[in-house]
Amino acid sequence: MSLIKWDDGLSVTLVEIDRQHQRLIEMINDLHDAMKQGKGKDVLKKIINGLIEYAGYHFRTEEKYFDKFGYPDANSHKEEHRDFTKKVAEFKDGLTAGKIGLSMELLDFLTQWFQTHVKIVDKKYVPFFNEKGLK
Repeated sequence: MSLIKWDDGLSVTLVEIDRQHQRLIEMINDLHDAMKQGKGKDVLKKIINGLIEYAGYHFRTEEKYFDKFGYPDANSHKEEHRDFTKKVAEFKDGLTAGKIGLSMELLDFLTQWFQTHVKIVDKKYVPFFNEKGLK
């Protein structure tokens, strides 16, 4: 059973970015599944590393459009991306150090952050990008 399910409420109506958001959901759900199956730290590390890498790719995509079109809220949005990356790296370090219960904490953070970031922060750029012809 998926932890996060894609629905229209998560769509930013930009095909490329929606696809990337869907991939991030898959990765969060993979982490959830691994935890439910009691997989070892190595599996969790692999998933977390992939999530960090793919989130970076996704953030670069959004930021490319911010810069290309002169998105007025780009700096604060980019700051959220940096905060996310830093926080996930901290979780990864904690996991490496063997902190107990960290996996659930990480999963809660990812789920909450994704839902809030996409539904609130990312939705703010939709009208701006649509005006610029991005679909």
